[in-house]
Amino acid sequence: MAISPYLEVRDLSVTFPARHDEYKAVDGVSFDLARGEILALVGESGSGKSVTSLAIMKLLPEAARWTGQIRVNGVDIAPKDRRSMEDIRGAKVGMIFQEPMTSLNPVLTIARQMTEGLRRHKSLSGKQAAAVARAALLDVGITDPDRIMAQFPHQLSGGMRQRVLIAAAITLQPDILLADEPTTALDVTAQSQVLDLLVDLKSRLGAGILLVTHDIGVVAETADRVAVMRGGRILETGLVEDVLTAPQHAYTKGLLASHLTLEKALAMRSTGNRSLVL
Repeated sequence: MAISPYLEVRDLSVTFPARHDEYKAVDGVSFDLARGEILALVGESGSGKSVTSLAIMKLLPEAARWTGQIRVNGVDIAPKDRRSMEDIRGAKVGMIFQEPMTSLNPVLTIARQMTEGLRRHKSLSGKQAAAVARAALLDVGITDPDRIMAQFPHQLSGGMRQRVLIAAAITLQPDILLADEPTTALDVTAQSQVLDLLVDLKSRLGAGILLVTHDIGVVAETADRVAVMRGGRILETGLVEDVLTAPQHAYTKGLLASHLTLEKALAMRSTGNRSLVL
C-alpha cells in the first residue's frame, strides 16, 4: 500500500491586489513532500518561494487570495478556520522563518517562547515543558541551554537565534518543517552548522523538510530533490543530482552558470567534506 506524502500541494495560485489588476505571485504550483526528505524550492528573489511556504501555513496577508489544494497528512487545510490552523501549526507543520529577530518576541525570554507551544499542544506543566525545551536546545548544539533560556533574543548572536528557532520548531516534533532561507545573514561557520542540523533532523526524526533558498550551493549540499521557481511557476523539478548536472530549462542553466562553487558543492556532497564549499 502506497504511503501518502506528508504534504501535497496541487495547482496552488496566490494573487495580491494591484493598482489596476491583480498580481499573481504563485501560479499553478504543484509538488509533494515525503517523509524523511528535503525538497528545495530555489529561485531568485520574487520567484514565489516564500509566498508558497506562507500559503502552506495559511499565514498570507488578508488581502491575498489563494486557490488550489494543500493537504497536510491527507487533510485539506482550505476549510480550516484560524483556531483549527493553530492546532496544525507547530504540532503538524513547523516553520523556521528567514529572520529570527522578527520571529522571536523581543520582550519574552527564550524559555517562555519555547515552552508556550508545548503547554498548549502537549498539555505539559511548566517544568515538563522546560525540560523538553532544554533537551531540544542540546539537540541543536547549544551546550548551555539554561543560560540561553534565561536570555532575551537581542542578547543572542544571529547564529544562536537561528538555532533557537530550529529548537523551538522541533520540540513538538512536527511531520513537516518549512525552512525559509534559514542561513541568510549567517557566517559560513553558522551556516554549515544549521545545514547539518536540517540533514540530521531529516534522518533522526523522519521529518519532511521544505527548504526555501536562493542558494544553489545550499541545495547541492542539503536537498534530496529540487524544484526551480521563477515568476511564480515551477520550471523544473527532480533529484538534485539530475537537475544540477543535467538541467533541462534555460533558467536553471543560468542559475548554475552564475554559481561558481557548484562543482565544489557537488564534490562535498559526494565526499561529506563540507569545507570544500567554504
